[in-house]
Amino acid sequence: MYPNKIKEPEEANRIIQNWQDAGLEVVFTNGCFDLLHAGHVSYLHESRRLGDRLVIALNDDSSVSRLKGPTRPVNTLQDRAIVLSALQDVDLITWFSEDTPLELITLLLPDILTKGGDYEPDSIVGADIVCEAGGAVVSLPFVDGYSTTNFLNK
Repeated sequence: MYPNKIKEPEEANRIIQNWQDAGLEVVFTNGCFDLLHAGHVSYLHESRRLGDRLVIALNDDSSVSRLKGPTRPVNTLQDRAIVLSALQDVDLITWFSEDTPLELITLLLPDILTKGGDYEPDSIVGADIVCEAGGAVVSLPFVDGYSTTNFLNK
């Protein structure tokens, strides 16, 4: 396990600032990542290729339940964070309790914000904040055939 990659938001902020002060570009993405699948791994790899460090912000369990329904998440926040922390492309994991990561994006202020292909860059939560700070927003394509909801429906 890689608990050194899993940090509370305030500690994540300190680490990200240190990376940025050292001239590293920080990529940020967020989501539930409830049942990790090949589509997630591909998306995270493509996100990481855009910069020097990849930060994932996970919806906490209550946030996932509000977004996905009372039977979700399948895996707890801790379990999801541990699984993601084992991925080579992932440098840091934190979490948020709100329905969107807006407050966390405002705190962390990454250089690049990524989201899956079902989002247009101007509709991505926090895009305006990142762009106003001189950063970039990228919508990455989905890998066809991969969806946690579809897997659960099987």
